[in-house]
Amino acid sequence: MASDLMIEANEKKGTASSSSNNDSKINTLVAPKSEVVKPAGPPPPPNGGFTAWLQAAGGFMIFFNTWGLINTFAVFQTYYESGTLFTESSSNVSWIGSIQCFLLQLTGIVAGPIYDRGYLRLLLLTGSFMVVFGYMMLSLCHEYWQALLAQAICVGIGSGLLFTPTVSLLPTWFSSRIGLAVGIASSGSSLGGVIYPTVLYRLIGPIGFPWAVRTVAFIALGTFIIPVIVMKQRIKPPKPRALIDWSAFTDAPYITFALAVVIVFIGNSVLIFYISYYPINKGFTNSSLGFYMVAIFNAASIFGRIAPNAVSDRIGVFNTFVPMALILSITVFCMLGVTNTAGMVVEAVATGFFSGVIVALPPVCFAMLTKNRALIGTRIGQGFAIGGLGLLIGGPSAGAILGTTEPLNWTGLWVYGGVTIAVAGFILIAVRIMKAGPKLMVKA
Repeated sequence: MASDLMIEANEKKGTASSSSNNDSKINTLVAPKSEVVKPAGPPPPPNGGFTAWLQAAGGFMIFFNTWGLINTFAVFQTYYESGTLFTESSSNVSWIGSIQCFLLQLTGIVAGPIYDRGYLRLLLLTGSFMVVFGYMMLSLCHEYWQALLAQAICVGIGSGLLFTPTVSLLPTWFSSRIGLAVGIASSGSSLGGVIYPTVLYRLIGPIGFPWAVRTVAFIALGTFIIPVIVMKQRIKPPKPRALIDWSAFTDAPYITFALAVVIVFIGNSVLIFYISYYPINKGFTNSSLGFYMVAIFNAASIFGRIAPNAVSDRIGVFNTFVPMALILSITVFCMLGVTNTAGMVVEAVATGFFSGVIVALPPVCFAMLTKNRALIGTRIGQGFAIGGLGLLIGGPSAGAILGTTEPLNWTGLWVYGGVTIAVAGFILIAVRIMKAGPKLMVKA
């Protein structure tokens, strides 16, 4: 009897143990696998490395052929005003450069969202073609309206298709080094502003204006190969976004900064358009050295694009932008004191250095004011489109102030340029306070 009870107990124990083992096997089989949690948002920028710096090199060439050619417009302005190609007032001639600058910025409204959709390569190919084609057509022009179509509209739109994607791309590859990266890329415009004016001036006499312009187009064609090959998009949003980010218009720091860009571009365009014509008209230099003032101005701006941007990585973009803008306004006022060649050369170097910041830092500022990194293209594009109004207004308004009868109103012109840049500097102070408060020792 006792043995039967023991046998029965062992059977129950065995059954329970077997059931327990089976349950554990079942539980093991049906236990859900731990899910890998994907990080929210895009991965952080590599902030360096071979591929990242290739993007800066590609950006260098884009700036070389967009802003670099715009920085050359003082040579075109002086040549057009000579009456060799057509006869128009200074204000009318300025419309060519102003519309070119404006379309470079305005096209960002379209180029930014297209970039956000992942079509960087299409933008690079289309923009490169339009810039080269525009200058080829300019070489065939003999009338004012023809130059307006070729240089202002065709080249302007092509440049806009290239510029906005470039300044939108770099912040996705760099974080703490973004100022340096954009500074290196934007220095391409300064080098272009040295090479292209020299090429034009040296070739217009021996081979004529048409072939001098074609040479510029062939240089652009060759150098565009680099960005088309090396530039690569890291981030694009999971779904298409609207052409305009309407929330930006309720973002007080962003829209206030865009206003500052409008005003500072007005003042800077005075320098871009008249740095060459001023010393020739006033007799401070001969026509040869007057043409080279553009090259001197742009050579100095190479350092003005790299050094302040590198400093901005340490002390903050607005802490760098504010004093640079205010100092630039002072140097523009100093144009009134120039009386000889030496003074003009010093002014070209000084204004060139500080004006370098005006092109190099705004992309970094717009990126800093954009929290959603997937919206960088849209936000930078529409920000520069707003700022482009300053470039559209600047040249013709400066030409109207200058007048058409001798003696030209150079005093009014330089006061106009200096005041607008100073006003922009004070607006930048307001943006800096919005972002970081009134304390000075804060990176902003």
